[in-house]
Amino acid sequence: MTVAKQTDAPRVPFFDYRRQYDNLSVRLDAAVARVLHSGRLILDGEVRAFEEGFARYCGASGGIGVNSGTDAIQVALRAAGIGEGDEVITVPNTSVGTVSAICSAGARPVFADVLEESLLIDPGEIVARITPRTKALVPVHLYGRAADMGPIMEIAAGHRLVVIEDCAQSHGAEYRGRKTGSIGHAGCFSFYPTKNLGAFGDAGMIVTSDPGIASRARAIRTYGWERRDMSVRQGINSRLDELQAAVLREKLPFLDDWNRRRYELAVQYRQLLAGLPLTLPAIPAGPAGPAGPAGMLHVFHLFVVRTQLRDDLMAYLAGRGIVTLVHYPVPLHLQPAYAHLGYSEGAFPVSERAQKEILSLPLFPELTRGELEEVGSAVRAFFMAGA
Repeated sequence: MTVAKQTDAPRVPFFDYRRQYDNLSVRLDAAVARVLHSGRLILDGEVRAFEEGFARYCGASGGIGVNSGTDAIQVALRAAGIGEGDEVITVPNTSVGTVSAICSAGARPVFADVLEESLLIDPGEIVARITPRTKALVPVHLYGRAADMGPIMEIAAGHRLVVIEDCAQSHGAEYRGRKTGSIGHAGCFSFYPTKNLGAFGDAGMIVTSDPGIASRARAIRTYGWERRDMSVRQGINSRLDELQAAVLREKLPFLDDWNRRRYELAVQYRQLLAGLPLTLPAIPAGPAGPAGPAGMLHVFHLFVVRTQLRDDLMAYLAGRGIVTLVHYPVPLHLQPAYAHLGYSEGAFPVSERAQKEILSLPLFPELTRGELEEVGSAVRAFFMAGA
């Protein structure tokens, strides 16, 4: 079939931060002005208030604001005592930031494959990868769905491993009634603008109920200072600034409503795409909105479909002004920067197969019903044309 090129002005964007800003502009402008008039720009009242509010939302006792989700993982690992010579198990089908953070902490990433149905870490694969050097697990809550934390925590307890949750895509998601980030020893969040709770730039946070991890993380994020200009351990400069914290404070009360809207859009996508040769993400059952069985809650950071015709479908949609993305196109064990880890093609068949088939469709709270139907109609037209 003939594939058209992407139009200059997308008819359906993948994400549009201006829509959310326009809805909250009075509150957000006032928050920014409040910070600018205060004269306090780094690690002051706005950061403390957001740290407390977001930690409470997650069900953790403490929050440590940093400048990105990647730094959140690095700082959390270091605060938990993970470093040179240690191995940390995670997945190959995640953002490079996850593995970059492990390496920045001085540890060696070890990959475990994922489950076919969910594309989340396979607990059985974790067990197979544990060695005497294994000191931590970094399960990734992908696309807005929580990993199977029950078996993961049992494995960790049995082998005395630290669990640092990568929650970059799971703001508000739940596992058996507990928010992601509050289940392991620490949870690490990104507030990159596209996230379910997004800043207007880079920002991140560690949440934890372990006072030792919290104390060490606060020191590590600011040069390892015990007090100004006195470093008690090696640290870095990774601080959440007052402007971003003020913006995130104003947005936090809306997070649950935005997550409900994401769930509604996911349900509508399922209806529009039913009967097509696509693998669609599961929708949790249950009458209480996104809350599903046993307290599971999927917050649909992304709506990811699978098809062996992924590249053709992506190009077809681009030609009709519909922006889609792939999260993520090349598994980390096959990227040049991590060739030294010694993995080869075929090492993780589920991840490798999925990365050739997955496609993220536009989904954000301000996406209109008309835009969603346009995406659905275009996907249906692609398959009906005999692709």
